[in-house]
Amino acid sequence: MKPKRISVNSSAGEYTIVCGTGVLHRALKEIARLGKFSSVEIVSSPKVWRAVGKGVYRNFDSRHRSTVHLMNDAETRKNVRTVESICRKLVHSRADRKSLLVAVGGGVVGDIAGFVAASYLRGIALLHVPTTLVAQVDSSIGGKTGVNLPEGKNLVGAFYPPRLILTDPAILRTLPDREFRGGLAEMIKHSIIADPEMFAYLEKNMTKVLRRDRSALEYLIPRNAAIKALVVTKDERESGLREILNFGHTFAHALESTTKYRRYQHGEAVAWGMMAAALLAHEISLCSADYVSRIVALVRRIGPLPPWPRVPTRSLIEAMRSDKKTRYGKLRFVLSPRLGKAGSYDDVPLDAVQRVLHFAPQFSTKSLSK
Repeated sequence: MKPKRISVNSSAGEYTIVCGTGVLHRALKEIARLGKFSSVEIVSSPKVWRAVGKGVYRNFDSRHRSTVHLMNDAETRKNVRTVESICRKLVHSRADRKSLLVAVGGGVVGDIAGFVAASYLRGIALLHVPTTLVAQVDSSIGGKTGVNLPEGKNLVGAFYPPRLILTDPAILRTLPDREFRGGLAEMIKHSIIADPEMFAYLEKNMTKVLRRDRSALEYLIPRNAAIKALVVTKDERESGLREILNFGHTFAHALESTTKYRRYQHGEAVAWGMMAAALLAHEISLCSADYVSRIVALVRRIGPLPPWPRVPTRSLIEAMRSDKKTRYGKLRFVLSPRLGKAGSYDDVPLDAVQRVLHFAPQFSTKSLSK
């Protein structure tokens, strides 16, 4: 099947997502389109590199001086210290302004490598090879890079678009089930905010998708990438439209930060966050109960989630106040009144949020089989 090419416009120029089974075999040709590089600096994690490293490495031009820099890709290591560590490794490998930084991994590796690329020598070229479903359909696209602080998620970072993204669904064969299911949450998010047809497809074909059926993934991954590309092209710096991509994320980020980034993978927190956001929309009479039921039913089908934490409601709300979408101290939520439509709301009554946080733990998925 011929790879699909999806264009993304940014302030730094246009870049391309090349998406399809086997696209890594085209790496040399695609990199040649970008120009000449003095070296290729690959950033990955030990577990990712063990799984896919040989297959990735052999597709890069042996004429380039290539060095692999490994980092811990746990969410708890997504911080400024890791950025400094990678930058120092680049100094030691003599990377210069004509070097190409290649991020091979999931969202944490992509965010760290992107921030490093934006910062090292005030900017070097960046290429993403996303190896998780979340990264393939969401985090590698759009140029948002960043790290966490103890006070909140992604509070330090930069907008720095890659020069190229090589997305190969075949690489997902080695992805653990838990990480794959987390990526499905981002697919559901895109379908809710922008694509009712895809929502219906997921309702009908979730069993096939969970089996990682090749035809299903070859349909869904480019479709999701195209949605993200369209949104970030229209609003690169999250000044308006792009906020819809944060559907469920105000709750999700609070869940992650109050559990110190140890309980949830990002997609799992987003899954909880979407169910809570759907209920909140109903609480303020923005959507119907039937719509909430459809969202909750589809999210539950992706599989078991770590349970809602035993964290006081006030702690969750305080964490939400540190969210980067907060304006003038007022909480902002991305809510969806109906399939294919979403927007930001900053006039949500606090008592409605409190009711949702009280009820949300009952959206249990522990009875679902893996």
